Amino acid sequence: MGKILKKCAGLPMAIVSISSLLASYQSPDSKDMWERICRSIGSEMESNPTLEGMRQIVTLSYNHLPHHLKLCMMYLSIFPEDYVVFKDRLLHRWIAEGRVEEKRGLTLLEVAEGYYKELMSRNMIDPAPFVSNFRDGGVETCRVHDMIPEVMVSKSLEANFVSLVGGQYVGMSYDKIRRLSIHGVEQGAKDLSPPPKKMAAGRHSRRDVMEGMNLKHVRSFSMFELEGHKLLDRLDEFTLLRVLDLEGCSGLTNKHLQDICRMYLLKFLSIRGTDINKIPPSVGDLEHLQMLDARDTYLNGLPKTVTNLEKLERLLFANKDNWSPTWQPPRGISRMKALREANNIHLAASLCRTNALRWLNVGDTRAYGDNNLDYMMDLHSPPQLLRYLRFDGGFSRLPDWVGSLSYLVEFCLCYGRLEGDQPFVVLCKAPNLRIIRLQDFFYNSDKLVARTAHNFPELKEMRVRCFTGSPSVFSFEDGSMRKLETLELNFSRHQKSIEGVEHLKKLKEVQLRGSKDNTAIKIALELLKEDSDRRSKDNNQFVVGVKYFD
Repeated sequence: MGKILKKCAGLPMAIVSISSLLASYQSPDSKDMWERICRSIGSEMESNPTLEGMRQIVTLSYNHLPHHLKLCMMYLSIFPEDYVVFKDRLLHRWIAEGRVEEKRGLTLLEVAEGYYKELMSRNMIDPAPFVSNFRDGGVETCRVHDMIPEVMVSKSLEANFVSLVGGQYVGMSYDKIRRLSIHGVEQGAKDLSPPPKKMAAGRHSRRDVMEGMNLKHVRSFSMFELEGHKLLDRLDEFTLLRVLDLEGCSGLTNKHLQDICRMYLLKFLSIRGTDINKIPPSVGDLEHLQMLDARDTYLNGLPKTVTNLEKLERLLFANKDNWSPTWQPPRGISRMKALREANNIHLAASLCRTNALRWLNVGDTRAYGDNNLDYMMDLHSPPQLLRYLRFDGGFSRLPDWVGSLSYLVEFCLCYGRLEGDQPFVVLCKAPNLRIIRLQDFFYNSDKLVARTAHNFPELKEMRVRCFTGSPSVFSFEDGSMRKLETLELNFSRHQKSIEGVEHLKKLKEVQLRGSKDNTAIKIALELLKEDSDRRSKDNNQFVVGVKYFD
């Protein structure tokens, strides 16, 4: 081990990469493998720790990956440098392209999760900060270290795994294209004039590359040039496409969707963040489609033919300007047996018969002053496998069946206008609930009390991001929320207070938010710091932070 550390020359990334590699060889007979790895690290790394030496370390770590993880790592070369990738986007793309092997007793998504965790444990990919989305809750993201994409791109281009166009790859040409990724145009690279007479072999002007590109073998098309691209007008040529990822592409039009809906083999379709306002009924012909992400568009609904997509697992849509649109599932929704995730949807009894549901966002904020979600009180067979549940809308009380959801991990509520012991009296019965997010107009009473009976067996995190004045007091009785570790409260500009924090024995972090001139925040901060200091003798202090806004 001493020799290996010496060859890493004290560089943190080199040490981490090699340590992660060695950790995969821990059996008693692994000594020979450790010695082989030591010999593989060039002696020049010890005397001259250069970028080339670091590339060698990264390449070594990559070469020792199992074959299926090598393919998953090469897949990351599709994304631009420093790009923050949403975990669910990456995993579903892996699945759609057949990068994930079937395993008895596990879904493909669970197998993909295992791949993701293994790459994390090997430090091949790094966690990026969680993105807290108002509608979708906390969203996990990842990125790769600066040196790793360079190696992955080199490996991918060498194996003809991916074809990169635009950005620093302007002028690159390819014989056969299977995965096409269009990157943004670098400053000064927008000139499409004829190339100079002297040009390196294999590189041509951008115009020549685009016009001469053969698209009939392309299986995956990703667009990271947000202003659009001339290739959008050639979508009818992508006859074998499995993955089409146009997230954030403002050049996409409703006309282009006509061509997309003729891509018979398509499994993954993302038009998220585009200006699309209508999906044609022919989308129902995409019988292999597994993922449809149409969030942050101008859609106000979905065509009834969506129910023909019996292999669809994720059905996501939302209007970027209007929070109100809610899709009323038509008759036939029960045919969608594979559906695992859906949002902005009316929870009909027929939807509950799609037994695969794991992630659900239900509601309609158009009449948030009324108890417009009380119809859900009468659901006799709610989807029992839900892990994430969000309600947008009013209740006279939270449905009792929410507390019976054995697999529920995260719950979000907005516009609920609950009172008294709601929502805790129901939520505390959910045996595996770990995260609660409470947002605007979730509560109408002045004082929100977590009572002794509300012990929440697994709750670790509660985040209250409510800009309204109610509740004005957050109170915690002895024995309540016994395992709570993270508490976030938004005071906004209102006079609010916290009581009973000393009863939260497992607390590790309290985060306050609000206006800089809000005196209530200053008072709360002092009380929290005093309580944290009192715990110092038990080595049980918690961190107190505040984020101000003007």
